[in-house]
Amino acid sequence: MFKVINSKEIYKNKWMRLREDIIERANGVKGIYTVVEKNDFAVIIAIENGMLQLVTQYRHPIQERSLELPMGAWPEKPNANPLDLALGELQEETGYKANHIEKLGFQYVDNGASTVGAHIFYATDLEFVGKNLDEEEADLESCELSVKDFESKIVSGEVTDATTIAAFALAKLKGFV
Repeated sequence: MFKVINSKEIYKNKWMRLREDIIERANGVKGIYTVVEKNDFAVIIAIENGMLQLVTQYRHPIQERSLELPMGAWPEKPNANPLDLALGELQEETGYKANHIEKLGFQYVDNGASTVGAHIFYATDLEFVGKNLDEEEADLESCELSVKDFESKIVSGEVTDATTIAAFALAKLKGFV
């Protein structure tokens, strides 16, 4: 375990906080550790009639569109119940209400640099009720693919979002997909 000698906030906005820790390792070696603090989010594997609900959106850090599972957080409600968050994000991004949803697990996204984690849900018995996109998601488009086609896109490198791949793998390994 590291001993924190000093910690200071470097930057903060509604989505994240960046802090810099001066640490001392167990062997006495001192160093610096930069940590990105973000609220946990929900990611949803939603399947109806063998079709997986997905979204594509422009991701500024990589400057390209990304094919992903529906996911998100509510910065204005950092302590939102993960189930409510999952149901809300699914409807917001795809227009579907899940009449059956269950939590599959939790995964840290980048535990070497960030506190953010993903609550992973599996949703079925979907009913289209209409999208409710945030202003910031104006370019988000929803689509659906068969599980087989989606897996092919992972293998070919067309799907590059690690959270999407890890959540899908968890669902598959647990026998949901």
